[in-house]
Amino acid sequence: MTSTNASAKPAYRPNLPSLMELCAVNYMLALKLLANKEEVGEVREFFIADKLHYAITVKEVTKYTSLITVEQVQQFDFSGLDNLLAPKMMIRLYHDAQAAEVISSQAIRNIKPKYHYPNDLMLLPDEKLQVNAFLKEWLQVCLMHGRSAVSNTAQ
Repeated sequence: MTSTNASAKPAYRPNLPSLMELCAVNYMLALKLLANKEEVGEVREFFIADKLHYAITVKEVTKYTSLITVEQVQQFDFSGLDNLLAPKMMIRLYHDAQAAEVISSQAIRNIKPKYHYPNDLMLLPDEKLQVNAFLKEWLQVCLMHGRSAVSNTAQ
């Protein structure tokens, strides 16, 4: 006799339309912050508060895609906790699809659309959706509250 648990939570199923909509919003926000100018080595900094700012760096530009990093820049010494307290994401901008997707976050590359939970890294079942939603929040904060500075590190 097999028993079924009627109160068991159904398995997470990725919602592709929601993810694609989020990636489209992130693309639009990223382009606004980059002012439609993407040049390798360009760094745009957004100062939110005295000790908090974000930096967007253009790493790669090709015909159909661009690669940028978005990171929270810390102005404190946290002695080895930098990875936890200074988040960093790598984002691929797909110009033909008009979408921006987080491809790595906190040193986790190739974020899957679904994870079994619990797992060794304690990633959420919908980690990809959560990380892209977090990117949207960061980009919105930069647009609404940031004072901008632009520099170019390319030589």
